[in-house]
Formats: sequence, structure tokens, C-alpha cells
Amino acid sequence: MRVTQGMIARNSLRYINSSYGKLDKLQSQISSGKKITRASDDPIVAMKSLKYNTQLSQVQQYKSNASQAFTWLENTETNITEGIDVMQKVRELVVKAKNNTNGDDELQAIGVEIGQLKEQLTQIANTQVNGRYIFNGTNSDVAPIVKNADGSYTYNFENYTSTSDVTINVSPNATLKVNANPITAFGGQSDSGQNVFQMLDSLEQALKSGSLDGMDAILSDIDQFSSQMSAERSDIGARYNRLELINTRLSAQEETSTKVLSDNEDVELEEVITDFITQQSVHRAALSVNAKIVQPTLIDFLR
Repeated sequence: MRVTQGMIARNSLRYINSSYGKLDKLQSQISSGKKITRASDDPIVAMKSLKYNTQLSQVQQYKSNASQAFTWLENTETNITEGIDVMQKVRELVVKAKNNTNGDDELQAIGVEIGQLKEQLTQIANTQVNGRYIFNGTNSDVAPIVKNADGSYTYNFENYTSTSDVTINVSPNATLKVNANPITAFGGQSDSGQNVFQMLDSLEQALKSGSLDGMDAILSDIDQFSSQMSAERSDIGARYNRLELINTRLSAQEETSTKVLSDNEDVELEEVITDFITQQSVHRAALSVNAKIVQPTLIDFLR
């Protein structure tokens, strides 16, 4: 087969363009630190990256959900603990009021203090986190306790049922209840059918009027309320411990998914830079050789 000058020129251009393509690919890898910049560079790597990215995104979403769950549980536990402290102070005041040395003025003052503690407990019940009432389940846009214009109270939290539980998806096959049952979180009901807020209101009025009737029964009610509040706090603590274990596992999964994705996508810069320098040398040599083979003019050819 006769090799013409045109064939030599076309082949030279093809090889030079191929060399430019290799340089461009290596330069892109150095700049981005990735093996591919588009799916056509390596369809297998691209397909694996899509799968690994999906897995990593799922784990990161579960971690975000776990963070929300921590917020609910931490705030709930803190407020129930504060409520238990309030009940302890109420108990101390009732024991103090039973002292026969107290006159009407002293009982009046104790009644006023009981009233302030009742208001404090009401504020705890109406705690909001990110604009949501944490002691009313999924009905979080409604205050658990509402003070009416006539001074009476509406106890919306007493409408709570198990269907009002707030659950968060914290792993592929697990959801976690993150709220407290507000009925038990504030002690349930006494034997007389009162909730803790109604009991405190009755106690306040009795002390202000100088009455000490039924103080032993009130102490028993206070202990009952405190016991149920402590039990609910323990349940919150158990769920918090489980969430910590789940979050630890999610962190390990995130680390593994990130490593697998990096191994699939990221280049070894030392290796790529070495290949780039080698390809530059090859490219310069090709340009030099082709400059001598492809004669630019007829005079050069006749030489």
C-alpha cells in the first residue's frame, strides 16, 4: 500500500488529538480530584457513585432525624425534672403549713407561694420548642393549658391518646416515640379525680382561707403525682439511651459510606500527576517528531 503525505498528516493529527484528550482528562482529574466529571468517562464508576451517594444521603437524613429526636427528648426530660422539683417545693410548703404555730398571715403567704409554683408548673406544661408545644403530642399547635378570661383553666392535654404520639424515623426499620405522655408527665389524676394543677389551685385557695383540712391526703396526692412524673422521666431516659446507640451506629455507617464513595470517586493525586507529566513528555515528543515528518512546503520536501 502506498503511503501518501496526506495519510501521514491525517494520522499525525489523529494521534496528537488523542494525546490532547488524554492530557485534558488527566488535568480534569487533578483539578477536581475525581476520577470522572461526567458519566460517559466511566459508566461503571458513575453507576456505583449514584448508589453510594444515595446510601450516604439516607444515612445523613436519619442522622438529621436523630438530631430532632434528641431535641424533643432532651427538652422533655429537662422540663419534667423541673416539674418534679416544683412538686418537691410544694411538699415542703405543705409540711410547713401543717405546723400548728402558723397563723393566718403565714398560711396566706404559703398559699401565695403555692400559687406561684402552680403558675411555674403551668409554664412548664406549655413549653415550646421551635414553636411547637412539646407536651401535647401531635396537637403541638395548641397550648396544653389555656387560662380563660374568667380565671378558669382548660386542660387540653387531658385529650391526649396514644394516637397523638410523635414518632420520628431514626433508621431504615425503626421509629422512635420522642414525646412524653402529658397526662403521666404531670402525674395523672389523684384519687379525688383532680389533675395536679387543679389540686394546686384547691390547695392555694384553702391556705389563703386559713384552712388545713385534708393536708395528709394532699401530701399523699403530691407523692402520687411526683411518683408518676418520675416514672415518665425514666421512660424518656430509656428512649434517650436507645437513641444514643442508634446515633452511634448511624455515625459509623456514615463514615463507612463516605469512605466507600471516596474510594470509588477520588483519584490518587500522586499517581495522576505522574501520569500527567509522563503524558506531557510523550505529547511534546510526538509534536517534535511530527514536525519533522510532515514537511510544511515543497522546498522542504525536495531537500
